Amino acid sequence: MIQKALFGAGCFWGIEEHFRTINGVIKTEVGYSGGKTKNPTYESVCYENTDHAEVLMLEYEDNVISYDNLLDQFWKCHDPTTLDKQGPDIGRQYRSVIYYYNSEQKKIANKSKENHQSNFQNKIVTEISQADIFYRAEEYHQQYVKKGNSCAI
Repeated sequence: MIQKALFGAGCFWGIEEHFRTINGVIKTEVGYSGGKTKNPTYESVCYENTDHAEVLMLEYEDNVISYDNLLDQFWKCHDPTTLDKQGPDIGRQYRSVIYYYNSEQKKIANKSKENHQSNFQNKIVTEISQADIFYRAEEYHQQYVKKGNSCAI
């Protein structure tokens, strides 16, 4: 069955590149979620107080890869112990966040966070929140790295 997952882990270019080739992931889109502004743009998310995070929405086949395995990849692809910062990117839009679509995802995400804490010296600051509206980012952001652009991932 095809399921959805929604993650924020810094710049969405890098997280999309990390997940798009994982076996079982069948679709990736980058965008914005978790904020208060309707129809945000890249410029508004970066330079205004929209409170949106840069996120990756993915569809996956749960008979090929589990949500828990996707979360294992989530913890590996960024530093979940830095608040509103990933590498050189600083700001609320770069926060570490797991948006869940149902109570089962919420339960798995909380357990995964608890289980992975021992892998980090500092406290995990990843937010776990109910999924909100996903606003697809502008086309030039989609599969940005695959298009030959560089990204510090």
